[in-house]
Amino acid sequence: MLAGSKDSGRCIRYLTKYLTKNIADCHQADTPAQQHHADQLADTLRYEPCSPTCANWLRYGVQPKNPREGLRPGACKGKAHRPEHLGYAGRRILVSRKWSGKTLADHRGDPKAWLLSMLGLPDPGDDHRYRWEAVTPADQDHMTHGRRLLHVLADRARWHAALAEARHRAQEATGELPATGRAA
Repeated sequence: MLAGSKDSGRCIRYLTKYLTKNIADCHQADTPAQQHHADQLADTLRYEPCSPTCANWLRYGVQPKNPREGLRPGACKGKAHRPEHLGYAGRRILVSRKWSGKTLADHRGDPKAWLLSMLGLPDPGDDHRYRWEAVTPADQDHMTHGRRLLHVLADRARWHAALAEARHRAQEATGELPATGRAA
């Protein structure tokens, strides 16, 4: 396995999963504080959803997949709830589009929508205003790589300044201080 290769991340996740499959085998609590901490983790995991069919989804107002009579939060028999696994027995989250109703494209558009609203700009949408074509050295508007990079950096600096100004105006309008607690 080579770092940065196509499957390296998947291999590391696979190895980590099986190396920590039974966490109780690799660590024993030496002090009462460590035991208390492990007990708290196990108690917390008792109520975390472990799969789409887990009864613990009821705590969040979500109907589990294939519901049946007698489902009670905290009474799931799944392996992930057992103290000896401490949650390493499987996938701990659902894919966001299953609970948010958004697609990946919607999630990718969120930062852009936030930035446009912060700057007070209308959303140009995807109205096909642009036509993409390769630029050749013979073209009038051809730039060297270094010059293109300087233009990109200048654009980023301009955008950063506009965003900082919009944040400053928003803070003045609400009377709030920046997150650091100091005046800007």
